[in-house]
Amino acid sequence: MFPLVPNLISEELNLIVALLIGIAFGFVLEQAGFSSSKKLAGVFYGYDFTVLRVFFTAGVTAMCGVIILGYLGWLDTDFIYINPTYLEAAILGGVIMGFGFIIGGYCPGTSIAGMAIGKIDAMFFVGGGLIGVFLYAELYPWFEGITNASFLGNIRIFNSIGISQGLFGFLLIAVAVGAFIMTTMIEKKINPDGPVKMFNTMHHRLAGIGVLVLGAALLFLPDYKERLFQEVSAPEYLRTNSVNEMTADELVFRIIDRDPKISIIDIRTPEEFSKTLLPGSVNIEIKQIFQKEFSEVLGNRHKKKIFVANDETEARTGALIAQRLGYENISILCGGLPKLIRSAIELKPEGERCIFNSSADGNKQEIALRVDALQVKDTERFRAKASVILAAMMKEAKNSGTKSTKLVKKVAGGC
Repeated sequence: MFPLVPNLISEELNLIVALLIGIAFGFVLEQAGFSSSKKLAGVFYGYDFTVLRVFFTAGVTAMCGVIILGYLGWLDTDFIYINPTYLEAAILGGVIMGFGFIIGGYCPGTSIAGMAIGKIDAMFFVGGGLIGVFLYAELYPWFEGITNASFLGNIRIFNSIGISQGLFGFLLIAVAVGAFIMTTMIEKKINPDGPVKMFNTMHHRLAGIGVLVLGAALLFLPDYKERLFQEVSAPEYLRTNSVNEMTADELVFRIIDRDPKISIIDIRTPEEFSKTLLPGSVNIEIKQIFQKEFSEVLGNRHKKKIFVANDETEARTGALIAQRLGYENISILCGGLPKLIRSAIELKPEGERCIFNSSADGNKQEIALRVDALQVKDTERFRAKASVILAAMMKEAKNSGTKSTKLVKKVAGGC
């Protein structure tokens, strides 16, 4: 189920699953008493903090789930839609919605639950909301200035304040536990015969300690993509893990021959790619290797994927990440793209050399490829002819423009 990794169900079934989850959510709201306006109003008057506890519990549960599943690589966090932030509109909208909560006793979700079981006040609340939506749409030109003011983008709080997501998760859990303690004390004074009367003090203390321990564990759970990238890019890992290699001459020959069994994966930045690109190459930055859009290109087992970058180490890092993700038939260009340009286009003689190579027993060692005089002459003749053809093909590819892969659109949503 999107954006879980791998997709557990087809995209066609996502809406059906969403419908079933929505029905279950409404049922839980009603059974918890949220179909009553007294529950929501109780937060503001201090006699019932059930709604606040549920909201904090839901937020903490979802946050922990996202961090843990992201750490395990079971959730693609890049596909989680983040509502864009317009600061002034967010503040004004929050104030208006808060007053609506107090006056009407409902939020949008609980009002639907109340209306579903025949609550008349909930019906009026929903009706008022629909009228408000209609008036806002009709009067939008008046509100457009404040609606689009102070745009901050699709921000994440922990990024905005410069801390890790694990630390933010721990702090939010600590705030939630503190809020539970404070609201319980307030509720005991104002409404001692309310929901707080049924609380088991020992159970709540153990639950609070348990969730704080969970929050402490989040401090040590980096995102799966970040963790894998750091692991693969470590020098020791690069030395001890093999990747198939292809020389510049072989790649040039395959390009000129228009070999249908190769795919050139250029992992440089889009700006670098647009300036100098090999014919038929696809631009996939290292962090995009994780994305679903490129699985069709990288997952084609019948084609040899040659990773190309400014230097061999960068290409090797991208290739090893692809291998760790389960992609097969992966190779890298020895020496990097600049070396290919110098030897194949500018005809500057350089010894073919790979930073890492494998001997028969699998041990890594640095080697230089030595060729005899006859082979040198053959290579020079090939490069002389190939340089003209390749230069023309590269110019044609650049003039035709680069086609970017269509990214999967994030599904917008939220309460």
